[in-house]
Amino acid sequence: MATWTALNFQDAASPLMEQLIFFHDHAMLVLILITTLVGFMLSSLFFNSFTNRFLLEHQAIETAWTILPAIILIFIAFPSLRLLYLLDEVNNPNVTLKVIGHQWYWSYEYSDFAQVEFDSYMIPSEEMENAGFRLLDVDNRTILPMNTQIRALITAADVIHSWTVPALGVKVDAVPGRMNQLSFQMNRPGLFYGQCSEICGANHSFMPIVIESTSIKSFLNWIFEHKED
Repeated sequence: MATWTALNFQDAASPLMEQLIFFHDHAMLVLILITTLVGFMLSSLFFNSFTNRFLLEHQAIETAWTILPAIILIFIAFPSLRLLYLLDEVNNPNVTLKVIGHQWYWSYEYSDFAQVEFDSYMIPSEEMENAGFRLLDVDNRTILPMNTQIRALITAADVIHSWTVPALGVKVDAVPGRMNQLSFQMNRPGLFYGQCSEICGANHSFMPIVIESTSIKSFLNWIFEHKED
């Protein structure tokens, strides 16, 4: 059961991730139907010793097996294009977060609030509490409000990194000298973990990401406390 669960997606925490899971299920359903049909036809040919001499060169069946795959591809392509458009759309963000990748940690800046910035390092195993997650917990979590449109501006200071949080359905390369952006919205509170998914050097596996989704009131209280510090 544990192995089967590991093959699934993480529970969605944003509308974008929900759409990605829906599209995955839609594509898998189409593939299962195609595999079942082709498998049935192959098995029927294996166990059928009769031959239809009129199907050896038949324009009708050649036309059918050319048009049918095109129709199936349309049923996959349209939802895919729609989802690509949604993933790239930025709709009037309420909070802007600047993410900077370093070797090997992340820096965060809240552009809408003065003097709110910090570095986020992985907690070493020898300093971790019993309730922590090894190689995933950080000393400074990224606090963000739920049910709020958030824009993330992502870049790097040295080499290419990749800011990735699977539960939110976000994955953007952090490229030195280039600013990439993404938009997302979290629909439930919680802790969402991610890691750099670009091979960026010796400590590539040791620069995790932790997003803490809270209410807007808790987020504003944290902002004011952080500004005072």
